[in-house]
Amino acid sequence: MMDWAYLFEISLTGIASGGLYALAALAFVMVYKATRVVNIAIGEMLMAGGYLFFTFAAMWALPLWLAIPAAVLACGLLGAVIERTMIRPLLGEPPISVFMVTVGLSSVLIGLVEMVWTADQRRLPEFMPGDPIMIGDAFLAPKVFWGAVIAAVFIAAVLLVFRYWRGGVALRATASDQAAAYSVGINVPRVFSLAWVASAMLAAVSGIIVGSIGGISSSMGVFGLSVLVVVIVGGLDSVLGALVGGILIGLVEALAGAYLGGEYKLLATFVVLVVILMARPYGLFGTHEIERL
Repeated sequence: MMDWAYLFEISLTGIASGGLYALAALAFVMVYKATRVVNIAIGEMLMAGGYLFFTFAAMWALPLWLAIPAAVLACGLLGAVIERTMIRPLLGEPPISVFMVTVGLSSVLIGLVEMVWTADQRRLPEFMPGDPIMIGDAFLAPKVFWGAVIAAVFIAAVLLVFRYWRGGVALRATASDQAAAYSVGINVPRVFSLAWVASAMLAAVSGIIVGSIGGISSSMGVFGLSVLVVVIVGGLDSVLGALVGGILIGLVEALAGAYLGGEYKLLATFVVLVVILMARPYGLFGTHEIERL
């Protein structure tokens, strides 16, 4: 017989994990939507945020209230440097050139982390409550629960900021039509920088949360593989798709891990990816682009 209480508990864990995927996927979508750059290094940018927080909080012994925003701002600065030095010079070049730059960037970030902090796994300082979380009779790991809450708060804040803030309006206008944005006086290159900075800061927040749950290491970028599945399932240019895709993939991974075994989690997500792409090649909410020849 089906153990409904166990299913409910696993589903809650999957939804909470999906919130973390959604936050990281939002960072990916923000760059792609504004610049049409597929940032394959999104997982390594999460890793950078985790290590920067480790440096400020554990190595430099800064208070947590200062270490967390310092890590987020430092990662935003990293995003600005990447956009200015690696991405902007390639504007107008074939998309595969920019894609390969981000592939190289992921390797560079891994190499820098191993040179500076070594490849050993490290634990981040505790900053989330550790009391057990009970929802009805279902138990939810406290770090997973509070991580999902933080992710939900940041997702809501980002959506509100980019809905009403002038810079957010400029980003949405650039994402819709770069030529039209230029024609009304929007500084498109500056919008590109804004997208990379905001994306890197979101990635840092996600990296700090993920690192606080499972620790940080130079292989932490593997998390980015699941994030790529999320954005492809939801649609590369869809914010709603990032949110729905994150919840869906989180649920699939949790259910597959519980009922099939942990080794089948990744397989299950790619099966879902293939099935969805066969039915909707642009993802669940992706824009269906029509090219005229």
